[in-house]
Amino acid sequence: MDKNLFIGVDVGGTKVAAGLVNEQGEIRSHLRVPMIANGSANDGLGAVLSAISQLLRDGAPVRGIGVCSPGPLDPAAGVILNPPNLPCWRNFPLTDALRKAYPVPVKLDNDANAAALAETRWGAARGYNNVFYATIGTGIGTGIVMDGKIYHGRTGSAGEGGHVSIDYRGPICACGKPGCIEVLASGSAIARRAREKISSGRESSMLALAAQKLDAVSGEVVGKAYAAGDALAREVLIESADMLAVWLSNMIDLLDPEVIVIGGGAAELYRPFFGRLRERVPELTVNPRAREVTIVAARYGAEAGIAGGAAVCT
Repeated sequence: MDKNLFIGVDVGGTKVAAGLVNEQGEIRSHLRVPMIANGSANDGLGAVLSAISQLLRDGAPVRGIGVCSPGPLDPAAGVILNPPNLPCWRNFPLTDALRKAYPVPVKLDNDANAAALAETRWGAARGYNNVFYATIGTGIGTGIVMDGKIYHGRTGSAGEGGHVSIDYRGPICACGKPGCIEVLASGSAIARRAREKISSGRESSMLALAAQKLDAVSGEVVGKAYAAGDALAREVLIESADMLAVWLSNMIDLLDPEVIVIGGGAAELYRPFFGRLRERVPELTVNPRAREVTIVAARYGAEAGIAGGAAVCT
């Protein structure tokens, strides 16, 4: 049995995922419970406490509890500020509430920051001290690790790389800014670009895969069509990868990381184009040693938040 175990908790708008993680970053057990995001603050807290208590039914001793959540939040104070998809919590002191129930160290951080630290400690970036992490899904989140520690900035809000614009004339992101990489290269953006091309009259198997329903063309459909040799799906993904390359080159020129780690559900869509990214990104940078920055796939998939939560409290 592992002597030192940590609880990692991943809070989202619809679920709370929690797991027991050992010092090597191995997730020994995990579970999910519904998150009551539209209830009271105590309803939301109750969902987190329920997940933790179920993990501890066997009496396993734990050294700490780490929680990751969407921002905005204050990691130093352990306070959830006002995440759009967690309306139950406004300026809620989550770590204090958890310490009252469990007398162990409790830490809180942004979900992408926490995942970046997990990849640095135990995952694809192990052995590196300066890491840029991107999680690509419905949106794009990022985490920055410098000298082995999460870079939080002055107020704890640093690392919102998904809202760095690469086109001031581009489409308006949900954040209100034009041309954010999130609105151009996320899984949602890939699906939207595919639908626009199909609606302009381009032929593609994507529509058949979506049962002739244009609105049902998703990132997953684009990926399936590409795997089957669909030319339009390939065009969509190449365009998206080239925009991602511009953004990643900016991150290299700004941060000079040793490694870039790409995770998230939509990261699989980019896997066939990692070679293209590795070739294109250095061509777009000022940094003369950009080719030394390796681009790798994340170790942790759906359990990145659990591993991340554990990482912030180890």
